[in-house]
Amino acid sequence: MGSESGKTQKKSLFIRITNKREFGILIPFLLIFFGTWMINPIFASIQNLMNITFQASFVFIVAIAMTYVLIIAGLDLSVGSTMGLAGVVSGLFILNMRDALPPAVLVIIGIFLGLLVGAAIGLFNGFMIAKVKIPTLIVTLSTMYVARGLCEFITRGNPVYPLPPEFNWLGQGKITFIDGWLGISTGGVIGLHVVTFIGLILAIIASIVLTNTTFGRAVFAIGGNRETARLSGLKVVPVTITVYIISGVAAALSGILTASRLGSALSNTGVGFEMNVIASVIIGGTSMFGGSGSVLGTLIGALMMTMVTNAMVMLRISPYLQKVVIGAIILLAVAVDQYNRKRSGLVN
Repeated sequence: MGSESGKTQKKSLFIRITNKREFGILIPFLLIFFGTWMINPIFASIQNLMNITFQASFVFIVAIAMTYVLIIAGLDLSVGSTMGLAGVVSGLFILNMRDALPPAVLVIIGIFLGLLVGAAIGLFNGFMIAKVKIPTLIVTLSTMYVARGLCEFITRGNPVYPLPPEFNWLGQGKITFIDGWLGISTGGVIGLHVVTFIGLILAIIASIVLTNTTFGRAVFAIGGNRETARLSGLKVVPVTITVYIISGVAAALSGILTASRLGSALSNTGVGFEMNVIASVIIGGTSMFGGSGSVLGTLIGALMMTMVTNAMVMLRISPYLQKVVIGAIILLAVAVDQYNRKRSGLVN
């Protein structure tokens, strides 16, 4: 009797795991990983894996916030331009005030100003969408062009550099591990980038907020049915505005880290970046129709997007075909989402 009960519990646990959206994404992720590894063993080297996580971190930081946006059935096309503008504002302040303030204070204020730019753009987007009722696509498309125009106007297309080492450390610095740490042989000293640590910390916080707080439950409820959420007493407008502010701040942070990584702030930073972010979130299983999604799925999606690009380089696939492959993956992800919604009876 006890044996049968144990088997039933194990079976139900297995079913719960396999029914999760993340499990479906994990299978192609692992297939791509092991398939590329078998063809080119260098792909699975510690250094290359660190490189993949590093590159994915800049996308993932913004994708975390975009997960919230898509869950409420929204969209934010302005994240790429917000990245550029935030990086330029931070860079210009740091460059122009470097002789007036101590390095640490200079960097802190510069980062704060960049994040403030992102918060302002997010606040504007959220207010126009939630309060003025202008369609999401129109609002964020407009702010995308405005922010990009401001970048080009402020810089006249010139890079903002040189930026101080104290600032550049954020995007270039590593936290090092010694060979043999936890029994893992690495052939020497390796380092996990500071950007990756920032992304992981934000992921933990965002996941906890989304799954274990009143705000997170409100986000899901609004995405499921906005009118029902409003009639249930949820503060739809403040929650929506807050979600767009989070999106703006996350984009600004990624833009600042990108400027730090390059050692200069560029007016074209983040051009087309919004597509990579949205693709990562959709591939990660978040429905573009709202009401469902997870930070874990987004993490897998961001890693998968970066891994596919890296794998195609490793396999010497023509760069002209790389966008075709990514586009096909996005289309497949949306098709799978639509199929799941039909199976669940959410659409006809």
